[in-house]
Amino acid sequence: MPPFPPALRWARLWLLLIGLVLALPAARAGIPVIDGGQPVPSLAPMLEKVTPAVVNISTKTRIRVRDPFFDDPMFREFFGLPPVQRERVEQSLGSGVIVDAAKGYVLTNNHVVGGADDITVTLQDGRNLKGRLVGTDPDTDVAVVQISAPGLTALSVADSNQLRVGDFVLAVGNPFGLGQTVTSGIVSALGRSGLGGLGYQNFIQTDASINPGNSGGALINLRGELVGINTMIFSPSGGNVGIGFAIPSNLARDVMGQLIAYGKVRRGSLGVLVQDLNPRLARLLGVKTDTGVVVTEVVPGSAADRAGIEPGDVLTTLNGKPLRSADELRNQEGLLPLGSTLKLGLIHEGNPREVSATLAPVPLATLDGGKLDQRLAGVRFSELPLELRNQGAAGVAVQAVRPGSRAAQAGLREGDVVIGVGNHRITGLRDLQRMLGAGLRQLVLIVADEEGAHYVLLD
Repeated sequence: MPPFPPALRWARLWLLLIGLVLALPAARAGIPVIDGGQPVPSLAPMLEKVTPAVVNISTKTRIRVRDPFFDDPMFREFFGLPPVQRERVEQSLGSGVIVDAAKGYVLTNNHVVGGADDITVTLQDGRNLKGRLVGTDPDTDVAVVQISAPGLTALSVADSNQLRVGDFVLAVGNPFGLGQTVTSGIVSALGRSGLGGLGYQNFIQTDASINPGNSGGALINLRGELVGINTMIFSPSGGNVGIGFAIPSNLARDVMGQLIAYGKVRRGSLGVLVQDLNPRLARLLGVKTDTGVVVTEVVPGSAADRAGIEPGDVLTTLNGKPLRSADELRNQEGLLPLGSTLKLGLIHEGNPREVSATLAPVPLATLDGGKLDQRLAGVRFSELPLELRNQGAAGVAVQAVRPGSRAAQAGLREGDVVIGVGNHRITGLRDLQRMLGAGLRQLVLIVADEEGAHYVLLD
C-alpha cells in the first residue's frame, strides 16, 4: 500500500485529534465509547436521569376586561348602572425544573405562572398535578411552584459561577407545547444585561435552541446538573436564531430561597436616585470624566447617607470596575443579596474618594387615606419603590384597601398606582396630600394597573 501523501497524513492526524477532544467530554458525561476510541454521539444515558426532573406547566388566568366607554365608572353612575365585571380566561404553556424532590419545589419563570389562577404541572410519566404558587419575583423572572407526589426526581444545582464561554450545554423544555424536547449548544456569553423587559439581568447566553414554551425549563451541563433556567430569546422573527438567554442557577437558587422563606425577595438598596453623566453635566459639575452616574437625591438614613454620599457626587467605579450607567448600578443593587457591601469610587466637589456602603432596605413613606379624605378610609398609600423611581416611574402605590370600603366598592385595588387626581398628574405622596387638601367635591383618581389606566370615582 503506497504511503499517504503529506496533506492526507496531516488530515488523518487532525481527525484523530478531533475524535480525542470529542471523546473527553463524552467520557466525563458517562457516554458509552465504542472499543477503538470512537465516541458514540449520544447524550441519552445522562438525559435519562435528567428529563424526569423537567416538567410541563400549563396555566389559566382570569383577566378583567374593561370597555373604555361602557365600563367607565362616571358613565355607569350617570345612567344609574351597577358596576360591571367582565373577564376572559387566558391559557399558557411553559416548563419547570424540580429542584427538591422531597418538598416538591419547582423552579420556573415568573412570566409562566405569575398571576395565574390555576397551575397544572405535568410530569414526564404523564401525571398531572395541581401546582401551588409559592412566590414570584418579576424583577428576575424567577418563580417557585410546589407540587406533592411520590417518586419525584430532582436535578442537582451546579455553581453557575464556574461556567465558561464555550462550555457544552443542553436546553430541556416544552417548546410550542409539542412535549419534552432537548436541544444542544454551547455557552455563547456570560453576564448579559441591558436587554430590556426585566428589572435585574445577568444572563447566560447560549445557542442551544430555545423557543416559546421552553421558558422555565432547564439549561444543563454535560454532567446533568442545572446551570440555568431558560427564560427568553432574541429574535427578529419570533423563532430561534441561536441567541437564547438563561437565568444563572446561583441567582435562581438565591431568589428561590427568599421566596420560600418570605414569599417575596427582600432587596437592599443604596438609597439614591441617579442619572447618567454626560459631557454637559460633567462641565457643570467640574469633573474631568464623562463616564459615571450623578447622584440627584439621597434618602435620609439610607446606606448611601451613612456612607457620606451627597447629591451632586459622581459615582465612577463599583467594586473596582468602571460604572458606566445608572442602569448598571441599579442592576448590581438588585442582584446582590441584602447586606452586601459595595465599594464605590466617587468624585466629591472635584476630589476623588472611595467609600463603602452596605445594602439595606429603604423604608417607604406611607399615608393613611382616611386622614386625607374620608372617602379613602381603609386605604393606605405609599411612595413607589426607589428602583421604580430610578426608572422614571411616578405616582403613589396603593399598599392596602380594606374589603367593603368605599374605595374597594369603587374599584380601587391593592397594587394599583395612582398617577393623577382629577386632571392633574401626581409624582408622589406630597402631590397627593396637596391635591386632596383642596377639599374636592368629587374625587376622581386616575389609576394604573396591569391592564392600563382608568378612572376610579368616589363621591
